[in-house]
Amino acid sequence: MYNPQLETFIRVADAGSFNRAAEQAYITPTAVLKQINLLEAELGVQLFERTHRGLSLTKAGSSLYKDTKYIIQYCKDSVIRAKNAMQENTDIIRIGTSPMTPAQVLVKLWPQIHELCSEIKFQLVPFENTPENAREILKNLGQNIDVVAGIFDETMLSLRQCAGLALFEQPLCCAVSVHHPLAEKTRLTIQDLYGENLLMMHRDWSHYVDRLRDDIWQSHSQIHIVDFDFYSVEVFNRCENGNDVLMAVPVWENVHPLLKIIPVEWDYSIPYGLLHSPKPSATVKKFLSALRKVL
Repeated sequence: MYNPQLETFIRVADAGSFNRAAEQAYITPTAVLKQINLLEAELGVQLFERTHRGLSLTKAGSSLYKDTKYIIQYCKDSVIRAKNAMQENTDIIRIGTSPMTPAQVLVKLWPQIHELCSEIKFQLVPFENTPENAREILKNLGQNIDVVAGIFDETMLSLRQCAGLALFEQPLCCAVSVHHPLAEKTRLTIQDLYGENLLMMHRDWSHYVDRLRDDIWQSHSQIHIVDFDFYSVEVFNRCENGNDVLMAVPVWENVHPLLKIIPVEWDYSIPYGLLHSPKPSATVKKFLSALRKVL
């Protein structure tokens, strides 16, 4: 569904070496080099700077690297969606899952839900958490994915054109590198954050987060707020690598193995629940009704 040379390109970029990429693919370095040369010739751009120190991406290569990861994942997801479309059993709930939208909560509740509607089957549909995917998946819930678990508020529901069923409140916490001095604590005071860079989603993403932001600006100016645009693995890496503090919620405790999520002594939280289509199918309605009874 896409040029397989793109996978070789990603492998070389990640490995930083033709030889290491060849070892990972179980082919010869010559074969890897040939694929990259063909790809560069076909695209008409140079993707790598080749020096005695090794390989580095050119500006064109860096641009293609970001897009290629999305293209490959999108193609893989499209195959999953095509297979899902072939399912004869219509009583299937397709649950989208990614590092930021884990399905563990539903997995734990599933035995109780199953008792109320045993005819419904449970199917996980993995997807890459990118801004493009988030927009498309949430806007089109019910087509390839029925529900996604995550944090939300009314603003996001309106913006993404979907509906939500709140399951419980998630306290707003802070994530830090396991090597950060604050990682020794089991609970933080807001004064512990003085002098720290606190990564927070930009204003108007959620009024729940904006309430905390306004409190910090008005009463705790010693905390330096740094805005970002989208929760992704890259943001968690930034937190770990840059030794910053990241606003997070407990359900993300397994997103990054080198981050620790710590509760803070403040009274701020955000709803966590299921996002679904404003016009859910009969099966999804049955599922949501069972879930409400379980809760």
